[in-house]
Amino acid sequence: MTRTRSYREPLALLALAIVILVLSGIGPYDRATWLMEVFPVILAAPVLVATARRFPFTSLVYRLIFLHAVILMVGGHYTYARVPLGFWLQDALDLARNHYDRIGHFVQGFVPAIIAREILLRRSPLKPGKWLFFLVVTVSLSISASYELVEWAAAVIGGSAADEFLGTQGDVWDTQWDMFMALLGALTALIVLSRRHDRELARI
Repeated sequence: MTRTRSYREPLALLALAIVILVLSGIGPYDRATWLMEVFPVILAAPVLVATARRFPFTSLVYRLIFLHAVILMVGGHYTYARVPLGFWLQDALDLARNHYDRIGHFVQGFVPAIIAREILLRRSPLKPGKWLFFLVVTVSLSISASYELVEWAAAVIGGSAADEFLGTQGDVWDTQWDMFMALLGALTALIVLSRRHDRELARI
């Protein structure tokens, strides 16, 4: 695989993500919430660009990162409690609330699991197996718990002004549900994508 070819898709995904980021920032429901939701995208993009030559990820990882970024940007534009897709699911499945944030937290476990798996396989002595599985799930849960601490800090600092960012919709178990969905996402990613990921890693 040539260098030009290997960078074509990541660059296309980056360009598309920038376009979606700009569009998401046009007339968001709440500007402060939008900024907090898309901040991980704004932070991650330069890091990925800066490390692309030294540590280029597989195409699978770049696609998953793009998917996660889109979910964050859409959630930032509408706020998680008001995303139309969540209302559609609420009506279709007769749910009690907008569950778009559940999708977001599922992906928050799903995507970091494959990222962590790739880093550990390429930069540590670990091989595919039980210990890798365990550590990847642990990393994914740690990321989820860290995000919940960020939400807690936002609630303490912003008070009621942070309600749109938190998106709890009155659910007292929202934090626990968020971490459970991240756990479910990590487990699903490892079960469904590990073999495909191994094939992509073998081509590096």
